Amino acid sequence: MSVRVDKFMWCVRLAKTRSVATELIKKGKVKINQDTIKPSREVKVGDVISLTKHNAEFSFKILSLLEKRVGARLVEEYILDITPAGEIEKLKIYQESQKVYRNFGTGKPTKKDRRDLEEFLDWE
Repeated sequence: MSVRVDKFMWCVRLAKTRSVATELIKKGKVKINQDTIKPSREVKVGDVISLTKHNAEFSFKILSLLEKRVGARLVEEYILDITPAGEIEKLKIYQESQKVYRNFGTGKPTKKDRRDLEEFLDWE
């Protein structure tokens, strides 16, 4: 059995849709055995998929191939997470640093926000 990498990523829930998986591959955020690939590349048992998310690189070893998407509980039968602990820490640090910024969707500062900022900075 042979499976395209974009379809495999979708089947084991590394991407929400096949088109998202294809975009990640085209942007160079997915590698197999440290090689840059195309979405049509076929995967085989034993390959290592590396997925770059923000500033961390996650690695998964393929244990078995499949044709259809599986439930989240069954994913462990098909891939093994071999991501180093340091990479997971990188992602956590990135996520914490993003919390410092203004909440998404709140828009530009209000007049009150501007006045409070001016008062804090003692501008006139």
